Amino acid sequence: MVDAVLGALAALPGMRLAEPGEFTRRAFANGRIDLTEAEGLADLLEAETESQRRAALMMAEGGLRRQIEAWRQQLVELSARAEAAIDYVGDEDETAADEAALADEAKALASELGEWLARPRAEPLKEGVRVVVAGPPNAGKSSLVNALAESDRAIVTDIAGTTRDAIEVPLAIGGVPILLIDTAGLRDSEDTVEAMGITRAEIQIHRADIVLWLGDPAEAPSHARLTKIHAQADRRGDAVEGSLPVSAVTGVGLADLSRHIVMEARQLLPVDGEMALNRRQASELTEAQGALAGAKDADLVRTAEALRLARSAFDRLSGRAGMEEMLDALFGRFCLGK
Repeated sequence: MVDAVLGALAALPGMRLAEPGEFTRRAFANGRIDLTEAEGLADLLEAETESQRRAALMMAEGGLRRQIEAWRQQLVELSARAEAAIDYVGDEDETAADEAALADEAKALASELGEWLARPRAEPLKEGVRVVVAGPPNAGKSSLVNALAESDRAIVTDIAGTTRDAIEVPLAIGGVPILLIDTAGLRDSEDTVEAMGITRAEIQIHRADIVLWLGDPAEAPSHARLTKIHAQADRRGDAVEGSLPVSAVTGVGLADLSRHIVMEARQLLPVDGEMALNRRQASELTEAQGALAGAKDADLVRTAEALRLARSAFDRLSGRAGMEEMLDALFGRFCLGK
């Protein structure tokens, strides 16, 4: 029935199927929404957890757009004052006062942008907090991954070196998006394929937001968010102090580990009700902050140029400036017509 209706409509003169994201792109092109709202809508369509939905909805409803407009208005006013001071022919004391006041206000705005840039990013919320399970061969890594995922996602055998590549398991624990990653056992190996897996495991540890270490606590890698796991606790006896006893076989410690992962992950995620920037938005905001910070000790002409550069960054942030390739990639994420 749907195909028949679409076929009948397509047969009418001037009618065709909408391209992916075409309606939203038209809204953007006609100034009904800005680029940040379009990004929020794309994230909303892809949201899988309630926290992702809330963050995307806040962006789609114009939360960041309104903040950008407030910042841009400040910049326009500062720029107007800078240009007027440059053109004004007065005594040196008056000019110096204008220069100092403008520099102070530019510095204050740069500080405010810095506070926004210090917030947790949107990517861990969208892609999942990266939780890497690491340790030597046969430490129980794959069994732990399967237990946390409540499904057989990784192969488990008694043969050392079974896991040769990183296995990613997206899941939600307590409503928090997690990307659980099983890795190859860390050891010296002359097997070419296993050695490649070990190299990838080391890369995953470096990229991890949280590391669950199942090996000797004394050999644990250096990481800001490292949790030492006393795996196979059902047959290995008491845990070393500072390690969390867990058994994938009996389930002992799994609930405590899940709560611990959620607690650690929440510290890396945006606070509910607080706007979170994605990589593109943070990059443009960093450009604006850098320009404003560079104006703090400049003369009026350089201050005016710094303000112009900051305005340009805000224009790219909101989509005022032309960014055709990026726009094609963004609206290509939408389903037909959206």
